[in-house]
Amino acid sequence: MNNPSSPALQRVVQSDICIVGNGAIAKTAALGFAQAGQSVTLLCPPSAPVSSSPAVQASWDVRVYALNHTANNLLSSLKVWGALDAARVAPVDAMLVNGDGGQPGGLAFDAYGAHTGTLAWIVEDRNLNQALDAALRFASNVTTVSGRAIGLLRGADDVAVLLEDGSAVRAELVVGADGAESWVRGQCDIGMDYRSYGQHAIVANFHCEHPHHGAAQQWFTGADGIVALLPLPGNLVSLVWSAPEALADRLREEGAQRLAERLAVYAQEKLGKLTPVQPEMVRGFPLRLMRPHAMVAQRVALVGDAAHVVHPLAGHGMNLGFADVEQLVRIVNEREPHRGMGDERVLARYGRARKEDVLLMQLATDGLDRLFGTDLEPLRVVRNLGLNLLDKLPGLKRRLISHALGK
Repeated sequence: MNNPSSPALQRVVQSDICIVGNGAIAKTAALGFAQAGQSVTLLCPPSAPVSSSPAVQASWDVRVYALNHTANNLLSSLKVWGALDAARVAPVDAMLVNGDGGQPGGLAFDAYGAHTGTLAWIVEDRNLNQALDAALRFASNVTTVSGRAIGLLRGADDVAVLLEDGSAVRAELVVGADGAESWVRGQCDIGMDYRSYGQHAIVANFHCEHPHHGAAQQWFTGADGIVALLPLPGNLVSLVWSAPEALADRLREEGAQRLAERLAVYAQEKLGKLTPVQPEMVRGFPLRLMRPHAMVAQRVALVGDAAHVVHPLAGHGMNLGFADVEQLVRIVNEREPHRGMGDERVLARYGRARKEDVLLMQLATDGLDRLFGTDLEPLRVVRNLGLNLLDKLPGLKRRLISHALGK
């Protein structure tokens, strides 16, 4: 069983690897390294307890992820996928992309055409984290420490994370999995390119009148941003609307019922009337592009949002993080016997292994947002023609979907 250690009781916690963060990517990294035989300290900042009331557990989480095959394979290997509440996981069997204007283009993907059982799986944040927490309780070589980090001391042989209460965690390697505002990245003086999209992702859940048949729908609307409706189990859908800030503020203020009426313009024909699952539950978070200049530093590796933040229009931010973890664990595990886990050359291999995949996703999502975010009529015509042309090129479509699946 996992035995959490209190910094107040143990002045120095020693392990092979220290992972900083308390989200799904941090927990997955801890399990991945533990399964590979390393001792792991999972350093989590103090946080408010999550409600376990029956009402909260029965509600549908508005934060969901479209997990691809890379994520599925990794979580399955860690015995986490089977621990998910399967009744709350929805397979995505088709993806329909709709253009804008009087003659909108269209692009359709389906699992049959991609030669796979399903394109992706929609999983709630709460469902995923509960399964990871359950797995961590049985990870004998993972020690969980709750504390606020205030210093990072990197030496030739190891690295120490100093905590606010005077204790420390020492390890060969520190993994920064602490999100977009990463404290670990900041301690390493890693430069970063930053651009705000001037948008917020508005999220909410709805009942739909007609079956969604496992299809994810996406509409490029020009000035109003990008609307995506993702399938949930039963006749439920999860909204992610990447809306300009002024519109996003109105959507939050108006509430879920008015939001459902706005969505009818896009969804009425295919999904029928939408009804809010929880009228008070409309949330939003800012969208930005963040490109740290490196994913590694001396005895430090970054994963997940600490290493890259992309636009959610392709739904692959979390998948990039899972791919980071898979590659980092594999490369550390396959290092030469004379090299330590935090060896400079080992970490450089990780940085090179992830560079192309991350850059391609950043360029693709940023480019699509720029292309579809303008109302200039010539560009509108070109992008809709492009969608129609791509839909008629099965070879190229298969290559794109294979990359999206993580294969």
